[in-house]
Amino acid sequence: MARPTDQQKRAELLAAVVEYIGTNGLDNLTLRPLAASLGTSSRMLIYYFESRENLIVQALASQRPAFSEMFGDVHDRAGLRRRLRELWESMTIGDDAASSRILMQVIGIASINDGVLGEFASATVHSLTNALSSALRRCGLGADDALLRASVLGAGFRGLLLDRFTTEDADRTDNAAAALFDVIVGP
Repeated sequence: MARPTDQQKRAELLAAVVEYIGTNGLDNLTLRPLAASLGTSSRMLIYYFESRENLIVQALASQRPAFSEMFGDVHDRAGLRRRLRELWESMTIGDDAASSRILMQVIGIASINDGVLGEFASATVHSLTNALSSALRRCGLGADDALLRASVLGAGFRGLLLDRFTTEDADRTDNAAAALFDVIVGP
């Protein structure tokens, strides 16, 4: 009979994986060096997560903001702009910065490869778009306009995150994000 999975150990591993990948990147990630840095074995990582791709997805999923909850109580445009700025800060310098760096790498990989990483990236993009579209509809926009603006906000957000992580130009990207939110959300 198989031994039950230790959920606390699994959660600790996921947090450590996010930290490791946030520092070392995904481009040459293999299980042996990752496992060694985590004080475990690649065999144990496979036991807990089945594959390298599932490990990455589960690590990111454990850190992904709950966009529907984050924007679920927004009913006006000022509140939406404020919540977008909070998300931007969290994803650039806050608690979600490491997982955001990883997410941008996964989205890049997903643009050329399908599979579990592609499914995760697509689900994340749709999750943000749907949450923003719902918030914009509650702010009084029609469904088509809300979806269009949500798509622009999401794409702009991802583009500015890539810019920020690539150039490390905080002032310029912070100002650009604020301008994006103001222009697309509107007065």
